[in-house]
Amino acid sequence: MERIDAHQHYWNPARGDYDWMPKDDPVLARVYGPADLAPELAAQGIGRTVLVQAAATVAETDYLLGIADATPSVAGVVGWVDFERPEDRAVLERLAGHPKFLGVRPMIQDIPDVDWLLREDVQWGFQAITDLGLSFDALGFSRHLGNFLEILKRYPEIRVVLDHCMKPAIRSHSPEVYGPWAEGMTRLAEETGACVKLSGLVTEAREGWTVENLRPYADHVLAAFGPERVMWGSDWPVCRLRCEYSDWLRAAEALTAGLSNPDRARVFGGTAAEFYRLGPNSAG
Repeated sequence: MERIDAHQHYWNPARGDYDWMPKDDPVLARVYGPADLAPELAAQGIGRTVLVQAAATVAETDYLLGIADATPSVAGVVGWVDFERPEDRAVLERLAGHPKFLGVRPMIQDIPDVDWLLREDVQWGFQAITDLGLSFDALGFSRHLGNFLEILKRYPEIRVVLDHCMKPAIRSHSPEVYGPWAEGMTRLAEETGACVKLSGLVTEAREGWTVENLRPYADHVLAAFGPERVMWGSDWPVCRLRCEYSDWLRAAEALTAGLSNPDRARVFGGTAAEFYRLGPNSAG
């Protein structure tokens, strides 16, 4: 089965809409494009990737779709629309007409209001995503788990994937931290049809992390959701804050070493292809 990276980014800080990015960060605050990632994809046998938004603007989504048009390795784009503007349904409909547009990701982790998801004025967005057959990437922290559960139960037909295992606080691992996260993830697994990305764990860990630091979180996600609902993503280049692309891939392979070959194939490609409704790889 084709190996797919279910979560990576390309960006150009000079665009000026990456509000979260520290302007002097030596790792992040530089241009990242397809030519930078291509050697890693070839070396690691990754056939295609899912390109995910990193700026809260429609302009960046159009920028990413332009990259996707010119880059056969990009299977599709997860973009952004303004949920606080109901008139953006027309924008969503326009984007949905692009063959490589997959869905949207509001940057919920950066929104100060923890209950933003439940606001009445943003509900049109969840309904529109459902109506248009698009996907929803859920980006948040443990504190958002309960609200995501409520939204997913409110819109049972919506296709949702939980980014980065919902960012557990691995660097401060303790029963007080792990317990609520694990309980919230279990409820989402049991009470909804959500998938989850095995991604972003290294940046939630301390510098000098080990595979064993990550194992309780990966084990829980795999047990709760099953490999058929788990997809691996690099979160490159953000992962470079802790390690290189190949380092995280090797760690993820170690974390899934106990799975059968068919289950590993799901995690490293099959689940992403099914969830995002990706067609066959026409590039090869």
